[in-house]
Amino acid sequence: MSMPDFPVQGGCVCRSVRYELTAPPLAVYNCHCKDCQRFSGAGWSMSMPVNAESLNILDGSVVHYDKPADSGRVVRMFACAECGTKLWNEPLSSPEMLVVRAGTLDDLAWVRPVGNIWTASRAHWVEIDPHLVNFDGQPPSRDPLYAAWQRQMAAQS
Repeated sequence: MSMPDFPVQGGCVCRSVRYELTAPPLAVYNCHCKDCQRFSGAGWSMSMPVNAESLNILDGSVVHYDKPADSGRVVRMFACAECGTKLWNEPLSSPEMLVVRAGTLDDLAWVRPVGNIWTASRAHWVEIDPHLVNFDGQPPSRDPLYAAWQRQMAAQS
């Protein structure tokens, strides 16, 4: 697994929305909150925080709505206007950041989560690797996840 050359692209299921990331993410981690379980239809979703200015919409249109998160914060959710694929969200408490759904990338070969959040609400059958950076709920800071991602990227170069 090695970091790709940027920009990288992704998009929705119907391919109406296409986006690019012009810079590497700040981290990649799994979120086990009930909302992510519902959005993904699985036990968790992969979250990929990026600097907002590094995401460019190339084609298509997105819609958004604001929802309260399990943490009590408000999150603006963005989805394809045509098929409804959840693409990213903007934590309104951190508008300089977007959290991209890593599964919407065209190529996931380089994406390996460094941790887990909201493990207290994980599905009972999910096993959490204790060697990763893990939080029972919303982390007070994403800095430990960012640092683990930087270590993982440095080890690959």
